[in-house]
Amino acid sequence: MSKRKLSRAQAARIVEKQKNELISDTASGEATAGALQSRCNGRIISHFGQQLDVEDLDPAGRGEIIRCHQRANLPALVTGDLVVWQQGEAETGVILALGDRKSLFGRLNAAGNMKLVAANVDIVLLVIAPRPQAFMNLIDRYLVAIESLHLQALLVMNKLDLLENEKADEMDKMLSIYEQVGYAVYRVSASDGRGIESLETALNGKTTVLVGQSGVGKSALINRFGLESIATVGELSTAHDQGTHTTTTAKLFHLSHYDLIDSPGIREFSLGQVTQQQVLDGFKEMKSLASRCKFRDCSHQSEPDCAIQQALVTGEIHPQRLASYFQILQSRESKQ
Repeated sequence: MSKRKLSRAQAARIVEKQKNELISDTASGEATAGALQSRCNGRIISHFGQQLDVEDLDPAGRGEIIRCHQRANLPALVTGDLVVWQQGEAETGVILALGDRKSLFGRLNAAGNMKLVAANVDIVLLVIAPRPQAFMNLIDRYLVAIESLHLQALLVMNKLDLLENEKADEMDKMLSIYEQVGYAVYRVSASDGRGIESLETALNGKTTVLVGQSGVGKSALINRFGLESIATVGELSTAHDQGTHTTTTAKLFHLSHYDLIDSPGIREFSLGQVTQQQVLDGFKEMKSLASRCKFRDCSHQSEPDCAIQQALVTGEIHPQRLASYFQILQSRESKQ
């Protein structure tokens, strides 16, 4: 007999029942989120399908890593999740419940469904490089996704050692646009260490997830941070100057004063079925101006008294950012 598929509502009720069972021995006997959170004794540091590596948070466990299976009907778990687990057989464990998530990071697939990558993240470190060549519209697609998740984005231009004078001027002009918008931008070299100390100061005490195209040097950055080869480094594909995929699953690394989660590199970043308002909200300098437009349904193109078009004239909005905004909208509409 095939396994009966549960509806979302049924699965949610089962998860809630499991949580209630776990905290039924509290003093009050009431099921509270705080009581469950206090029972969390593990953190997921990586996962492989239905198997997950869980870090034992019990002080007596000395941070041991246990390969676990999750209890049936729990939601999909991701790196960074806090969980309740117990010892199983043959040095394995079982995950019983999921703690509260203060944040989630993921990306939309082609069908418009969110593929979760990491939980309990403070910062999203968007890594770009001269090779593979960074371009504004790719960066903006990432930023739209990050802003929609209400997470803080930091931009890191890696491979500073590869920049030639002409290319350096081009990159500086592009990055200065994001600095003017209000994003923190760091120029570093994982190869020779330039700029690393300043970047690490910004990450102090935080949990950060690294994202970016394959080949921009995320694994090399992790190795530079950790001062040892803790992540596999891949080479650029000589055929297309693109990166080879060296990270296949998100993994959490404990470094000196902060945590890093490395995520699988991607060459294209789809926004799926993102709404027009979500795209606008992803452009911080435009979001604050849109409410001043004369018409509520302003397309910000040719309408009279458009605050965004006026800001373009006065220099408050860079023409490349506005062009990128319309390009994202156009690509979104072509898929609908």
